[in-house]
Amino acid sequence: MAPQYFVQGIFATAGLIALLASILNWNWFFTAQNAQLGRGRARLFYGLLGVIMIGMAVFFFLNTQPVSE
Repeated sequence: MAPQYFVQGIFATAGLIALLASILNWNWFFTAQNAQLGRGRARLFYGLLGVIMIGMAVFFFLNTQPVSE
C-alpha cells in the first residue's frame, strides 16, 4: 500500500469521526476541553472540520498519481 493512501485514509477517518460526533452529539467527544466555547459552536466547528477533512481526502485521492515502485 502506498504511503499516500495511508495518509488519505487517516484524513478520511478523522473527518468521518469528527462529522459523526457533531451530527450524533456524542457526549464522550464533547466532554473534553474542546467544548469551552459552548457545545453548539463546538459541534458546528467539528462538523465543518470533518467535511473539510473528508473533502481533502477525496480531492487528493482523485488528483494524485500512484507512486511506481
